[in-house]
Amino acid sequence: MKIRTAGLLDLARIEEMHRSAEIRLSEAEPPAARLWSLLSSTLSALLPLAQDTLIYVAEDGGKVVGFIQASGQPQALDLRMARVLQVLNLQVADEADPDEVAPRLVEHLCRQALERGALRLFVRLPDRDPLLPAFRMKGFRQYATEQVLYSERPRQRSDEYPMGLRASKRGDDRKLYHLYRKVTPQGVSQLEAPTYREWRPLHAGEIAGGQVVDRIEVVGWVRMQRGGAARPDTLQFLALPESPLPSELADFGISLLGDSDRPAWSSLRHYDSHMIEALRGRGFSVLLTQLLLVRELAIRVPKPVREKGLVPSFG
Repeated sequence: MKIRTAGLLDLARIEEMHRSAEIRLSEAEPPAARLWSLLSSTLSALLPLAQDTLIYVAEDGGKVVGFIQASGQPQALDLRMARVLQVLNLQVADEADPDEVAPRLVEHLCRQALERGALRLFVRLPDRDPLLPAFRMKGFRQYATEQVLYSERPRQRSDEYPMGLRASKRGDDRKLYHLYRKVTPQGVSQLEAPTYREWRPLHAGEIAGGQVVDRIEVVGWVRMQRGGAARPDTLQFLALPESPLPSELADFGISLLGDSDRPAWSSLRHYDSHMIEALRGRGFSVLLTQLLLVRELAIRVPKPVREKGLVPSFG
């Protein structure tokens, strides 16, 4: 079996495998779970070859039997400058052995990413995904869990909203980064965004249009995004676990939905249990659980510190 860079002539075969995976998914998952899987930035986001992504294919006997795809994080980042990559897709043809094809594709991507100067590879996938062992055996470790909450009809429990609520404005990004560091375990933040410079490109697009809770310091944030014809509305939250802030922020977020007849969903980490419970008390239920995995491609070695020599002291 040969692993190589994908070319334009491989696109038709890649799309064929992708459509086959969609059919299997629609048969195995309820509609809402299938919709989330197809729209999230996980192992289901097929981007055209023309976009700035890395795509490698496994070829056996002259036929493409699998492919893997990754992009810079954030996706708009030039791959030549990317130090962090996100795995977007890993698929194996129905007639091929996934235990043989998938690990070789993952390992090839890791080698190529390291040669390009990448430091880490991230991947997000459902907790029972059959391709999970391919990442585990190649050194990926879980650093967080993400729950997708879904509701056909979210309902408010109160009209009392957080004190200090205002529209986000220019300059709030640093305050939101401080909030992120407060609510995120150190082991996670050190992997994802150890500095403001690394955090901002990942979240710059989310800050605009949101609402913050400002009490000298920012203690909460919420953002609502309208869905399309087939996509639910999306709610995003960030809040300190200080009662009654999570409940009030959840009520305000639901109020932003207005008279929308679309369902809504929200993705929250395992350490956002206060927000998860607030949403579950307002008609949301856990749709699926996703695992967030990372592989360190290169270890950052701190610069050596020159020790001061002992100087005799007299007198």
